[in-house]
Amino acid sequence: MNCADTEPTRFIDSDSDEVADFVKQVLADAGVDRNDQRAVAVALFGAVRDGIRYDPYALSASADDYRASAITRSKSNWCVPKAILYTAALRHVGIPARLAFADVRNHLTSKKLSASMGTDVFAWHGYTEVYLDDRWLKASTAFNIELCERFGVKVLDFDGVHDALMHPFDEAGNRHMEYVRQRGSFDDLPLEEIFATFAEIYPAPSTAAVDATDQHPDQDFAP
Repeated sequence: MNCADTEPTRFIDSDSDEVADFVKQVLADAGVDRNDQRAVAVALFGAVRDGIRYDPYALSASADDYRASAITRSKSNWCVPKAILYTAALRHVGIPARLAFADVRNHLTSKKLSASMGTDVFAWHGYTEVYLDDRWLKASTAFNIELCERFGVKVLDFDGVHDALMHPFDEAGNRHMEYVRQRGSFDDLPLEEIFATFAEIYPAPSTAAVDATDQHPDQDFAP
């Protein structure tokens, strides 16, 4: 652990009013003692996991949209922004946290998303590493409860004691998620590197425009 794991950065702007308000509301709703780091980390995890619906089509090209302060306004977003917000919220309350990334093979992606990406490998899947009780724990806030139920995937819970990474199998025992390459841990978001990888491996944009009727481009990920 180093001091950078508790400091605000360009994207993890944990000192912003928006992040402060987010944390204050979550802890008030959860009724947890701010001095109980484990309880705080668990409450913030749940708020990000379920308060922002997972949507792989929410990819933005604007760097400003990847600041935690902007992400607090999201109703839906993908794994990286959700990890940024959780990391910022933890740092705001003094819990060391950093971003971590891995390439994953997702066997439960939709047909439409797989076709647009040309692969079932999701590069730079983002999650958070949390420092509690003198050790680093891994926690992925990506998939909200409703989406897990829709796809028949086990809900990923974080108890502040054990890692909370994507389950390898779904509720029926079918292959769900494989971690195929670790990208490492970062004090701030390596956005340019992520975008460069996306441009290299994905033959077409992984997002689709919402049409004039305001219908989601992929009903598997619609609200």
